[in-house]
Formats: sequence, C-alpha cells, structure tokens
Amino acid sequence: MKVVLLAGGYGTRLSEETTIRPKPLVEVGGKPIMWHIMKVYAHYGFNDFVVLGGYKVDMIREYFLRHQARDTDFTIDLGTGKVDWLEHRSDNWRVTVLDTGLETMTAGRIKRARKYLDGERFCLTYGDGVSDVNMHELMSFHEKSGAHCTLTAVTQPGRYGALHLSDDGSNVKGFREKGATDGGLINGGFFVCEPEIFDVIDGDHQMWEEEPMARLVAQGKLASYHHTGYWQSMDSLRDKQVLEGLWGKGKSAPWKVWSD
Repeated sequence: MKVVLLAGGYGTRLSEETTIRPKPLVEVGGKPIMWHIMKVYAHYGFNDFVVLGGYKVDMIREYFLRHQARDTDFTIDLGTGKVDWLEHRSDNWRVTVLDTGLETMTAGRIKRARKYLDGERFCLTYGDGVSDVNMHELMSFHEKSGAHCTLTAVTQPGRYGALHLSDDGSNVKGFREKGATDGGLINGGFFVCEPEIFDVIDGDHQMWEEEPMARLVAQGKLASYHHTGYWQSMDSLRDKQVLEGLWGKGKSAPWKVWSD
C-alpha cells in the first residue's frame, strides 16, 4: 500500500527554517522530519511513498536522488559515471516525488496524485508531524469502519481545530480546523483513504481539511481512530526544539518505533 505525504506548503510558522528549505526537510537529530515519518511507516511494512511537493520541491527531489550516496560508501568511475555501492545501508524505500504546484491547496495536491495510486486504498499524512501510532491497528480499525477515510484523533489542547465524535467515538460528526480556543481531540493526520475520497475533491483551490472532509462527514464516511500515544506536529521553532530534545535523549524519542 502506498503512503502519500503532503510536503508542498510554505511552512510560514517555521520561517526561521523554511526560508531556506521546505518544512519536510527541516532536520530533527540530523535527519529531515519527513525521514522520521517515513521510518515509522516503514517499520510497519509500508515502503512505497508518494511525496507531494510544491514549495522548494527541487530540494526534496535532490534529497532523495542523493539519499543513497549520503548513507553508503561507494566507488565511482568518473570516466563512465558507473557507481559501485560497497555496502547496503540505505533505506529500502520506493519514493515518487511529484511537483503538485506552488499555490495548490492540500486537497488539490492529493487529487493530483490520483493517477499514481492505482485506484487502491492508501495512507495519507502531513510531512511535519510524528507519532507512535500503530499503523496495523489503524488499518484494522479502518477496514472495520466501512468509511471512505479514517483520521487519527489525538489529544493536543489549544491550537487546533476540534472534532465532534459520535457517542462511541468511532465516527466524525463535525469538524472545525484550527479554532483559536478549541481543545480536546484534534485531527492528527495519519489517514487511511479509499479511492472514493477523490469524489469529494473539486480541484486545486480546496483545503483537504475543509469542504472535502465536511462532505465525508455529511456522508457519514469519515471515521476516527483515537490514538492515545505520542503525537507532535512541528509547526514552530519551539516544536522543533521539543522534538530535538526528545531525540537527543539517547535516541529514545517516543516516535522511534524502529530499530537501528
């Protein structure tokens, strides 16, 4: 199953870093935040990624083109350009990088990836948040829900929009993004989507978290998986410092579910 990562935004709330690089490439512990997210998915066997770039997409392309050379010793014949890798230490991932436009909104970026998803179920997440969510349990919940999309609900008081859930907590009844005084459960990303979600996206001008998700709510096809473990987005320099601090403590960061 493919994993789609939204990686095209300007990241203006982290402008100290994003004036020189796209937010998914801002580093935590010497590795891009996007690498941490991909490692979590890869731990559960999801190794086929589609990265939806936009702002500074060339830097994302270059990162993956040079990924193996950064991590692996090699011999290169400068005359022919032939490269012999001396050992295999790089991540065994398949990565597709798409330029989905500089001004395209999140829903539009997702829809532009449609032809690369083979009409199948896929995972979707943001390129700036980490979690220890169990992807197998999330997938199992989604399969039982019968929904077109399952989001991961997490607890993060204050800065984000609120979810109104059904009494048993398994379905989303209402959604409001990034209200100033909201608290309780929020949309933590880490979605599982069926191809039917493309039917609720009109085009480039739409935010995924607005009209498309409201349409899924109206259809009763947006489910909620309550994750009670760790979750943290990287929206500000303070968030980055929090993640750096956790990673620096003997590499025991709570989202590090994989082994070295």
